[in-house]
Amino acid sequence: MAQPKVVVIGAGIVGTSLADEITARGWTDVTVLDRGPLFATGGSTSHAPGLVFQTNPSKTMTEFAKYTTEKFGALTHPDGWAFNAVGGLEVATTPLRMADLHRKAGWAKSWGIEGRLLDAAECAALHPLLDADRILGGFHTPADGLAKALRAAEAQARQATARGATFRPYQEVLGIVSRNGRVAGVQTADAIIDADIVVCAAGFWGAQLAKQVGLVVPLVPMAHQYAKTGQVAPLVGRNTEVGEASLPILRHQDQDLYFREHGDRIGIGYYGHKPMPVDMSTLLADTAGEAMPSMLPFTDEDFAPAWRESMELLPVLGDSKVEEGFNGIFSFTPDGFSIMGEHRELAGFWVAEAVWVTHSAGVAKAMAEWIIEGAPHTDVHECDLYRFEEVARSDKFILETSSQAFVEVYDIVHPHQYRTALRGLRTSPFYQRQQELGAYFFEGGGWERPAWYEANAELAQRLRDDGVPFPERDDWSSRFWSPISIAEAKWTRERVAMFDMTPLTRYEVSGPGALELLQRLTTNNLDKTVGSVTYTLLLDENGGIRSDLTVARLAPTLFQVGANGPLDFDWITRHLPADGSVTLRDSTGSTCCVGVWGPAARELVQPLCADDLSHQAFKYFRALQTYLGAIPVTMMRVSYVGELGWEIYTTAEYGAALWDLLWAAGQAHDVIAAGRIAFNSLRIEKGYRGWGSDMTTEHLPAAAGVDFAVRMTKDDFVGKEALERAAPPAKILRSIVFDEPSAVVLGKEPVFVGGECAGYVTSAGYSATIGRSIAYAWLPAATAPGDPVEVDYRGTRYTAAVHAEPVVDPDMSRIRR
Repeated sequence: MAQPKVVVIGAGIVGTSLADEITARGWTDVTVLDRGPLFATGGSTSHAPGLVFQTNPSKTMTEFAKYTTEKFGALTHPDGWAFNAVGGLEVATTPLRMADLHRKAGWAKSWGIEGRLLDAAECAALHPLLDADRILGGFHTPADGLAKALRAAEAQARQATARGATFRPYQEVLGIVSRNGRVAGVQTADAIIDADIVVCAAGFWGAQLAKQVGLVVPLVPMAHQYAKTGQVAPLVGRNTEVGEASLPILRHQDQDLYFREHGDRIGIGYYGHKPMPVDMSTLLADTAGEAMPSMLPFTDEDFAPAWRESMELLPVLGDSKVEEGFNGIFSFTPDGFSIMGEHRELAGFWVAEAVWVTHSAGVAKAMAEWIIEGAPHTDVHECDLYRFEEVARSDKFILETSSQAFVEVYDIVHPHQYRTALRGLRTSPFYQRQQELGAYFFEGGGWERPAWYEANAELAQRLRDDGVPFPERDDWSSRFWSPISIAEAKWTRERVAMFDMTPLTRYEVSGPGALELLQRLTTNNLDKTVGSVTYTLLLDENGGIRSDLTVARLAPTLFQVGANGPLDFDWITRHLPADGSVTLRDSTGSTCCVGVWGPAARELVQPLCADDLSHQAFKYFRALQTYLGAIPVTMMRVSYVGELGWEIYTTAEYGAALWDLLWAAGQAHDVIAAGRIAFNSLRIEKGYRGWGSDMTTEHLPAAAGVDFAVRMTKDDFVGKEALERAAPPAKILRSIVFDEPSAVVLGKEPVFVGGECAGYVTSAGYSATIGRSIAYAWLPAATAPGDPVEVDYRGTRYTAAVHAEPVVDPDMSRIRR
């Protein structure tokens, strides 16, 4: 069989890394095109300062960076090193930043990056130019360092060329050629170059190129300031090579600054200026007098605050000056992650965009695995091209949120700190009632999601007066949180509460081929009677968990699928049969849902319904299409909070009336509205996993504790073959319960077993039922209930113990009343 012809657009650090990774896997018919010369092509790689800090709140991005340092460190180039592991040093000048460095040190532990917290004197010993009196301390990561991006690009290109790849400069791609829904080649000024696969790695040019094939790539090219000083006396003679460095790369994030050596000079990067989005339609004209298109003229007035703060931190700079600078262009996205994946409507057209040098080789490796093997070995859902909701694909949204991402590059961002721009775009029919109840809203997928309700403050005080514990929390964990959420969770267990479930994604899958499609894509058996509800999984080809679904069979050829987001729609769409026998429709916005849960749920709902809602007549994991009053509803007896009750669906026009009907009926039963924080703590009590946080494609079902949703006896399904040959998992997802009532964690903290870091927390919540926090953590498979562990929360060690699941109501009696 002939090898596929691969064309990579862009010979920067991403394109060259990708050519190397693809050819290393045996596909050698690879052509890399660039509009500029090789390898200083005029893109972001050509001017990249090359700082590589590996530690990131994202495990995926950290893995990409770690692979990049390892690979670049092994590259050879005739001019010298491609990666210099001088180490990384981040300093704190405020107590808040110092506390955040403790959090960052925790991420490093969790993701396997060597690092150490230092006091001010130790920082100054590592970087003698620092004024130790200006800082409180720092975080040192010895494996971080400097990448010479052009050397790394050329070295990888040479390796790829030795295997058969071709690199062609001055070849601007003017268009994409396609036939019958597949890519067939690219059009340059000279010729059409045939291709079975085209990868757009064109950097800040990529979004424009993708538009030619009807693809939205949500990125904004931004200008970012970089300057070089004159000679710095203490550096003279320190480095033998021009541009060489030996001091650690330095970040002063409190003032949006970073620093590196250039021989006897200092380079300074600055994020503190206003966002400077670039107009791509005029870029070539705007940079006609510059060294390359990616370097805009330096704006001295924007850099003035940076220079003042730089001299404060590094006093020796007072004897120097800024001698040169430029505003360099690189890409920002709405959420700060890269963009990877294949065009859904044009098979064979892939993108690898918004990738910084830091993550370039890691992204390329994952892309090569994805293209050649069908799935990457690293979980990439945070970077997937199709992760964005429709609302996030507009030019206005992309510009405003990417600009906010630029501003927040070095900010201390809380995990529950949501954007302020473009709020209120997606609201449920209950939104007005929620506002009246004093809802504090989180945001997710464009939806306003109540986190708690101020109307329940009086309930919280009453419970506190009755002796219910409300442990004090530290300042950090108290942000974007309220003790009211404890009262809401407690009341759900004791009485009844209404939860807005509208933002949870819903699809309608229908047609004569619907059952066959869903059977092939999911792990559980869906060939059940009408009215059945089934929890099931979507796996990738490696057996990793792409998503978990709740599927209700509402008619012989009609299924309602409760999903996690746009990636599920993308996956199902890619597998739709060509004969048109299945229709997939996103029904989320046209419907709404109220979860009514708690011991009094049946007392509240039964008087409104002519059908029998008793346990005998309406069993767990069943669905019923009926009426509540005059409102047509679909009721599903499922409960993500582990209590008696139903998810009650109706179409959007009935939504407000449904809320009011249930609310009025609930007054006799002391009903409350409850928010997402209570919801999260209740689901953790019950051992219910959250996809994307607790489990991803990185995990097999058995390791994640969801293999009960896998039927290996049914016909073939995606991922089945991989599960059949899978080895026992080395790590499994465990529930841990903290010893101290005041202990709190928020997720991603390192977990220690026997004094050694052995895993990390995925999600956590305070349990009002047991009066302590419960967390999920990935731990060695040998750990068992009762085993002691420790969790490092921003420098504080909390003791906990592995606990059997579920922690609350293990016999499921509450949910099956």
